Amino acid sequence: MRRSRFAVFVSATLLAAAAALTGTAGNAQAATGGYVALGDSYSSGVGAGSYISSSGDCKRSTKAYPYLWNAAHAPSSFTFAACSGATTSDVLSSQLGGLNSSTGLVSISIGGNDAGFADVMTTCVLGSDSTCLGRINTAKSYVDSTLPGRLDSVYSAISSKAPNAHVVVLGYPRFYKLGATCLGLSGAKRSAINGAADYIDAAIAKRAADHGFAFGDVRTTFTGHEICSGSSWLHSLELLNIGESYHPTAAGQSGGYLPVLNAND
Repeated sequence: MRRSRFAVFVSATLLAAAAALTGTAGNAQAATGGYVALGDSYSSGVGAGSYISSSGDCKRSTKAYPYLWNAAHAPSSFTFAACSGATTSDVLSSQLGGLNSSTGLVSISIGGNDAGFADVMTTCVLGSDSTCLGRINTAKSYVDSTLPGRLDSVYSAISSKAPNAHVVVLGYPRFYKLGATCLGLSGAKRSAINGAADYIDAAIAKRAADHGFAFGDVRTTFTGHEICSGSSWLHSLELLNIGESYHPTAAGQSGGYLPVLNAND
């Protein structure tokens, strides 16, 4: 029996809603067109261990969220280009080769190194409260004045090279659980560092939205798993492996980043 136009419309609407809720549409798009993972150490998986030997200093990990997403969804192709220490300039110069008109999904975390993430943490670990807060204010000024334009350049290049892709921009977690008894940095430093994470996330989210990209906010999934929480998904200062300091552990990648990508893919 022939269905009415209204019944057809309702069925199509329900199917579309179900696909949106389950991520089926996004997963299918990526499986058809391929997945390209761009960005810095938070996307390459520094701190998670199990590094792919051929990735060298980029330290791409088999426990990083892009690798885990690829293993779970088996897209038609997978390009893992994220690299430790990458800035927006590095993405533009060396990470976009895997993008094309058939690319279905792109993920990226970028901007922290442009804003001087490593120097901020070094200053805050070694310096006084006032020195730490001063360096954070300098980073915030950069986020206001310069970072938006750099993000625009990266996001525009992604759209140009992969016009049909769904793009998910991942943010950064807050580092510290506040109000907890914890050795190390003072409460003032911890609060200021968390505030800096919020500041850069807000800037990244705004630029992502203006380009029509999804923003994946990992602060929600990392809540309760910050440094000083007793169940941290972030490395604190690692004297024997400085490069892994203040980066997600394997649990941070699988429990903090991967669910956010899944929710936005």
